[in-house]
Amino acid sequence: MEGLSAGVPMLCWPFFAEQQTNSRYACMEWGVGMEVGDDVRREVVEERIREVMGVGEAGREMRRKAVEWSEIAVRATAQHGGRSLANLESLLKDVLLSAGKNVG
Repeated sequence: MEGLSAGVPMLCWPFFAEQQTNSRYACMEWGVGMEVGDDVRREVVEERIREVMGVGEAGREMRRKAVEWSEIAVRATAQHGGRSLANLESLLKDVLLSAGKNVG
């Protein structure tokens, strides 16, 4: 989430737990990441970093999408009218209202 919010492309090296899912979304769904792969050597990591930061088409496209996702995150967390705040308020109302119904 921090990478998406900051608008930076990511290198992914999933190891365990939810990292595989996060990597899939970053690389395949959102288009802001590139997986290092199983051959994790210094040269491979350096190559991937250069791809993401370089002037190549893949790197430019990842950076463009990363900026788009950053803008979406800013809108979603806006103080007034953002989706994130609206969802939090909805959750609080549901929890508080349901708590009141169970009392008495």
